[in-house]
Amino acid sequence: MQDKCGIVGAYSNNKTGEIAKQIYYALYSLQHRGQESAGISTFNGGKMSTHKGMGLVCDVFSNGNFAGLTGNKGIGHVRYSTTGKSLIENSQPFISEFKSGYVSIAHNGDIINSMELRKQLESEGRIFYSTTDSEVICHLLIKEYSENGDMVKAMQNISKQLIGSYSLVILINDDLIVVRDPMGIKPLSLGKTDDITMVASESVAFDVIGAKKVRDVEPGEILLINDEIKSYSMPGKGNTPRSHCMFEYVYFARPDSILDGHDVYDVRLDIGRALYQEHGVDADVVMPVPDSAITAAIGYSRESGLPYGEGLIKNRYVGRTFIMPSQDDRETSVKLKMNPIKSELEGKRIVLVDDSVVRGTTSKALVNVLRKAGAKEIHLRVGCPPIISPCYYGIAMATKKELIASDKRVKEIEKILGVDSLGYLSIDSLIKCIGIEKDHLCTGCLTGEYPTDLPGDIKEYEAYRC
Repeated sequence: MQDKCGIVGAYSNNKTGEIAKQIYYALYSLQHRGQESAGISTFNGGKMSTHKGMGLVCDVFSNGNFAGLTGNKGIGHVRYSTTGKSLIENSQPFISEFKSGYVSIAHNGDIINSMELRKQLESEGRIFYSTTDSEVICHLLIKEYSENGDMVKAMQNISKQLIGSYSLVILINDDLIVVRDPMGIKPLSLGKTDDITMVASESVAFDVIGAKKVRDVEPGEILLINDEIKSYSMPGKGNTPRSHCMFEYVYFARPDSILDGHDVYDVRLDIGRALYQEHGVDADVVMPVPDSAITAAIGYSRESGLPYGEGLIKNRYVGRTFIMPSQDDRETSVKLKMNPIKSELEGKRIVLVDDSVVRGTTSKALVNVLRKAGAKEIHLRVGCPPIISPCYYGIAMATKKELIASDKRVKEIEKILGVDSLGYLSIDSLIKCIGIEKDHLCTGCLTGEYPTDLPGDIKEYEAYRC
């Protein structure tokens, strides 16, 4: 699974200060949200400067090189594509020069009617240089801003046209604009030091620069940040039901983040406890699929009284994008990512805790690795209910036909994966663990019921977003 991006925006009250380094550190802490490309834009009062490239933050800004990125205000982005291929043209921030100055935009989310909006803009003669929905937003903003000269009003106007998820940081001349869609699908937080105001996809970005989280950006809120912070509302704010992405809590966010007032680490501990309560089993040891299931496995261990152990060691130098063409190669790739500790596995009955099962290919390969290492029994416990439908709001997980749980019962999946037993967390337990009301969570991938209308031609849209 791939989440579309992490974003950062920062403004220093020190007019002679340089903000690029703080944005760099914040992006580094959000690297888990995207490893395809990274970029930073800054404004120094007269010039917009941008540096971006393919790869990790440390590669794009090798040796901490921020040459040319001057100014006390800026935005940053790390990307994992959902709409638009993995190309330098699609890396962000997306920058445009127009008659009123410069605009740079970084986006986390997915605009599901972007194809329709793009065709409309192209018919008006607007030229696109990328295949991202972020450039669609940029064109819409410039069009509106050119007509009324007010970026907040421009954002309020185009929000009526946007369907989907979007957390945005926008740098236009001297102003930093921050936007979270009315449903609040993607997370966005506000933090401060004595002289820096920062917004970021997750609160961990603040910790690295010594900032304190002030609050979450509200769904449907627009912030105008310069020497002060002004808050504005989008049309529909307060009338649109919230739909926070449940997968942020299950998998995507770092466990040391706090999202919409909820501690992710505590949520995952509770998920592990609930897994034991619903699917307890007699075993010798509890083991996680590292790294994302570690906290849930600790919760399962504490609740069950079974010892916690490590049976798989993760090679953290193999990226998420490591994909091989044949089944044999895919099994090799799993071994490159996860190596078993035979002494911890031989003759053992293990509870293997994972955050989710999507296609099932990785789970099956891992089970084979554990069997060959001598595991006597493997009881797979999954901290997420069965995924039966695709996500259209920024997670490129699979099409419906590729999802193993879309048309198969648990017993069938057990046989396919080769496990002795399989237990999924129930939807009711997941909602209780997260601590957010069911009506305020997006669970479309679990239920097939989405918080917005979907494109009329789903197949065409899915082809476009890939």
